Amino acid sequence: MENINGYVEHIIFQNRENGYTVMELVADGEEIVCVGMCRGLGQGENIEAEGEFTEHPLYGKQFKIKSYRTVAPRDSVSMERYLSSGAVKGVGAALAARIVKKFGDDTFRIIEEEPERLSEVKGISERKAREIAVYVEEKKDLREALVYLQQYGISNTLAVKIFDTYGMELYTIMKENPYRLAEDITGVGFRTADEIAAKIGIHTDSDYRIRSGIQYVLLQAVGEGHCYLPMELLLERASALLGVPAENIHSQTDNLMMDKKLVIKGEAVFAASYYYAELNCAHKLWELNLSMTEEGMLPSVESACRKKVQKLAEGLKMELDELQLTAVMECVNNGLFILSGGPGTGKTTTINMIIRYFEAEGLDIYLAAPTGRAAKRMTEATGFEARTIHRLLELNSALSDEERRKVSFERNEDNPLEADVIIIDEMSMVDIQLFQSLLRAVVPGTRLVLVGDVDQLPSVGPGQVLRDLIVSGSFPMVSLKRIFRQAEESDIVVNAHRINRGEQIALDNKSKDFFMLERNDVNVIYKHMIQLIQDKLPRYVNATPFDIQVLTPMRKGPLGCETLNGILQRYLNPPKPGKEEYTSKETIYRVGDKVMQIKNNYQLEWEIVSRYGIPVDKGMGVFNGDMGRIVQINQTAAVLVVEFDEHRRVTYQFAALEELDLSYAITIHKSQGSEYPAVILPLLGGPRMLFNRNLLYTGITRARNCVTILGSSNTVREMIDNVSENRRYTALAERIREVAH
Repeated sequence: MENINGYVEHIIFQNRENGYTVMELVADGEEIVCVGMCRGLGQGENIEAEGEFTEHPLYGKQFKIKSYRTVAPRDSVSMERYLSSGAVKGVGAALAARIVKKFGDDTFRIIEEEPERLSEVKGISERKAREIAVYVEEKKDLREALVYLQQYGISNTLAVKIFDTYGMELYTIMKENPYRLAEDITGVGFRTADEIAAKIGIHTDSDYRIRSGIQYVLLQAVGEGHCYLPMELLLERASALLGVPAENIHSQTDNLMMDKKLVIKGEAVFAASYYYAELNCAHKLWELNLSMTEEGMLPSVESACRKKVQKLAEGLKMELDELQLTAVMECVNNGLFILSGGPGTGKTTTINMIIRYFEAEGLDIYLAAPTGRAAKRMTEATGFEARTIHRLLELNSALSDEERRKVSFERNEDNPLEADVIIIDEMSMVDIQLFQSLLRAVVPGTRLVLVGDVDQLPSVGPGQVLRDLIVSGSFPMVSLKRIFRQAEESDIVVNAHRINRGEQIALDNKSKDFFMLERNDVNVIYKHMIQLIQDKLPRYVNATPFDIQVLTPMRKGPLGCETLNGILQRYLNPPKPGKEEYTSKETIYRVGDKVMQIKNNYQLEWEIVSRYGIPVDKGMGVFNGDMGRIVQINQTAAVLVVEFDEHRRVTYQFAALEELDLSYAITIHKSQGSEYPAVILPLLGGPRMLFNRNLLYTGITRARNCVTILGSSNTVREMIDNVSENRRYTALAERIREVAH
C-alpha cells in the first residue's frame, strides 16, 4: 500500500449513488488520476489517501484508492483553493479570494469560531456569513464522523450512510448500541454490526447483542423459506452464533416480544412481520371465500351452470372431462378457487374455459404470474395479456424510512384492483409477503383463482402458500390428475408423473425427448455438456445455445452452478479484443454473458428503448430469478447494462454486482416458473436432503422439448426413491383454521 496527500483539482466523474469517483489529484505538484469509492468528496478538498498504483489498459496509470480521509486546508493558498472550488455553496473564486485576503491563514478559524466577522468582507451580508459557516460546519461534521468511523474499519461509503441516517447522534449509538445499524441501515447485517461492536468493546453477553443475534437468526431462517422457528431450534442456532448459553438467550425472546419485535405462539417463534403476514392472509382469504356464496353474484344452480359451460365449450370446440367441468363450475360459484395439477393434466384448457366463461358474462379479467417468464407463458397459452404480480399491483419504489427493506404497491386496500376475476398462475412460486400484498388489493366480490402445481419446489421466498392453502382443507379446490392423450406423447410429461408417484423410469434412451447419458467422470461431463450446448441440442430443438439451460441441484462443488458457470462462460462467451469485461470478487462479467438477478431489488429502474434508442416504457423493480444478457460495460462510469425479458434494460453499478450471477447454469430452485426448449441436468450425487424426488420432478418439468441427464442413473433412481424434503416452518394453514373458528 502507498500513501499520497493532495487536493482534488478536478472531478472527472462521480456516481452519486455509490460514490465511485474518477478525479485528478494534485500531490507534490504532480497530477495523478485517482479512482475509488469517494462519496461526498468535492473539488478543492484536501485528502490523505491509501491505495496502489495500477495500469489501466485504456486509461493508463491510475491510483486506486482503498481508503482516504479529508483534512482541513492548512494554509491560505489551500484555503482559497478550497473555497473557490464550489465546495461551499454561494462562494465563487472572486469572493474566496477576498475572504482569504482579509483573514489569511486564520480563515478557517474565523469561519468556525467567529463566522459573523465574514460580513466584514465586501459582498457578504450577516445572513450569508451564517450560511457559509453552517455549510462549512456540516462538511466538518461529516469529515470528523468519517475519521471517527474509520478507526472501526468502516468504509467511507458506509460511514456516509451512517452519518446521513443518524447525524451527530451516531457517536452515542456507536458507543451504546451499534447493533442498531443492522436494523436501520440497508446493507448492514448482524455480522458487520457485531464486528464493529467487538472493536468498540461491547461485551459478548450484552443484551443488545443477544437481541440482535436472535433477530439475525430469524432473518437467516426466512432466507431458508421459514416463517418461524421452533423455540428449541432458535435457541440452539442463536447460542452457536453468539457463543452465549441458551438460558441467557431465552430471557431476551420475552423482551423482544414485549417490544413487539417477536410473536411467540406455543413453541413457535415468529419475527412479528411474518406472523402478521400469515394472519392477514388468513383473514383476507376468508373474506374472499365467503363473498360469492353469500351474495350469489351468478346463478349457483348446478344444472343451469353445467349446461351453460357445456354449451360454451361446444361452441369453442373445447373438450372438457368431468373434473375440468367441475373445476369451471366451482370457479363460477365461489369467490376463491384453487386449481392444482401437474404437466399435461389440462390446467391450461381449464383456465382458458374459465376465461371464456367470464368473458361471455362481460366481466373484467386480470391474469398474472410471479415472474416475467411465467407471465409470458401464460399470455401465449391463453391469448390474454398476463402481467407479473408486481406490475399488476403497480410497484411503488418510494420506501419509508421505517421499512427500508420492504416494498409497497400503488394497489392496496385503499386503491384496490378494479377487476371482477383475477387468475394467478404458478402459485407454488408465490411467497407469503407477495401473497399478502396481492390479497390487500383484492376486494370481496372479486373472484380469485389460484393455479399451480403443489408438487413443484416451494417459493424461493419465505412460506409455502399453495401447499398450506391445500393442507388447510378450507377452500374449494380441484386437483387434476389425468394425463391427456397429446401430453402422453411426451416422455418428459409421462416421466414427470411417474417420478411424482415414486415409480422408476426407463433410462434406455429409446425416447425422443428424454435422454440419460451415463457419465461418471466430472471432466467428461464438462466435455459433453459443452458439446450438447454448442452443437447438438440447438439443432435438435431449433434454438440457440443461449436458450439451452443447465439446471443443477447445488451452488457449490464440481457440478455446482458456480463452477459450471466459469467453465461454460469460457466456451460459450470467450474473451476477445474489443469485448468489454469487468471482474468483481473473482467473477468475470463480460458483454454477451447470460446473467440472473438473485435478490428482489425494488429500487432498480428499468427502461425499454426502441431500436433508435428512444425510451418507450420504464418502471421499477428487478426480481429474484429474472434472467438477461449483458449488453454494455462502461469502465469509466463503473456500470454495466443488462437486458432482461421484454427488452427491459437495467443499469447496475459495479458496487452492486453481488446481486447479479452468471446463469449459464442455475440451481433448479431458481428455475421455477421458467420453461426452456432443452434442459441439461448434471446429476452425479450429493446431499440426500437435497437430492430428492421433489427436486428431480421440478427440474424435469422445466423442459419443453428435451431433457438430457448427464451423470449417474443410480443417482436418478435414488432421487426418485428419496421422498425427504427440507421441512419449512410455516403456519398459514393453522392461521386459516383459527380464523374459520
